[in-house]
Amino acid sequence: MKAFIVFAHPEPKSFNAALFRTAREALAGAGWEVRVSDLHAMGFNPVSDRRNFTTVKDPDTYKQQVEELHATGAGGFAPDLEEEMAKLEWCDLFIMQTPLWWFGLPAMLKGWADRVLAMGRFYGDGRFYEQGVLRGRRALLSLTTGGPPEAYEKGGFNGDIQAILRPILRGICEFVGLSVLAPNIVYAPAHITAEERAAALAAYAARLGSIEKEEPMDVGQY
Repeated sequence: MKAFIVFAHPEPKSFNAALFRTAREALAGAGWEVRVSDLHAMGFNPVSDRRNFTTVKDPDTYKQQVEELHATGAGGFAPDLEEEMAKLEWCDLFIMQTPLWWFGLPAMLKGWADRVLAMGRFYGDGRFYEQGVLRGRRALLSLTTGGPPEAYEKGGFNGDIQAILRPILRGICEFVGLSVLAPNIVYAPAHITAEERAAALAAYAARLGSIEKEEPMDVGQY
């Protein structure tokens, strides 16, 4: 069993970092082979441009999907992208560890998705959703919020968490063929007690200890 964790938080002492370390240790302890990408520690560049490629299809006008299709056939992705792509293709379980910022992914992680999930390599030519390139693999979104659970209920202050997460779960993960597990959400870790944070970490570790037994969720019904 092989797991790939992408971590997107600038502070190594953050609760997100604690969740990242917990996942890495729990999976390794359960016999998984684990590879990671700590995007801030790596200095990953989230900006898409011609630096994504070692090849050029159209030197006059930059159209990212055109260049991605060309690079897929020509082996023309930049080394930093090729390394991330290979990790994703290698894994059985893909985990994104991230805070929820402005109802979405932080720029570092969104840029990772923009650059790594290239057309031709991971989708296109009828390979979407159930027929996606990464079918047979599973994805887990592990995130923290700034507000408490009641703020993310239907009719709550921030609105329905299911609706907030759908663009990530459906529009990114399922789009490329990943089967989605129920997200791991820790609400407002900055405003709960140390005991509650420890309990959240323990619960996450316990879940990951038998994560291979979980069934994917129906994002359409989430």
